[in-house]
Amino acid sequence: MTDHSETHAIFTVERLIDLPPSIVFAGFSDPQTKRRWMGGEEQGWTVDRFEMDFRVGGVETWRFSFGDSGPMSNDVVFLDIVEDRRIVIAYAMIIAGKRISASLATTTFVSEGSGTRVTYTEQATFLDGADTPESREAGCRELLAALETDLTGSRKVA
Repeated sequence: MTDHSETHAIFTVERLIDLPPSIVFAGFSDPQTKRRWMGGEEQGWTVDRFEMDFRVGGVETWRFSFGDSGPMSNDVVFLDIVEDRRIVIAYAMIIAGKRISASLATTTFVSEGSGTRVTYTEQATFLDGADTPESREAGCRELLAALETDLTGSRKVA
């Protein structure tokens, strides 16, 4: 029998990056920059396809794999964009043809001192026991650290 379960979760991850909001926002809006910090090749990920149409109603498509995990995908729709301030997306993750989650996520960029407080809030439904809120939150923390490393060239502890 197939497990048909849903786990709902909301989590928030914050990071203070010592750069102005316009530069940090560009880390999300510029396709080449986003591809660098989110691609994960240094951690062993293989990216087969990345496309990004950064506009309200636009889509972002990732096709990738890790080790022998099978093909994975991340399909994003941009729901709201306020330059240098906010990005709202809806996205689904799929592994080996099986949808593992569907989420609504908001990233905000707020000037704080000489830097930017990046706040990422995700409302997720994890499907059929294939992923967990704890794993996703940890992954999001790692991605914000990778963003900071890419933009500043230095690595700080999360």
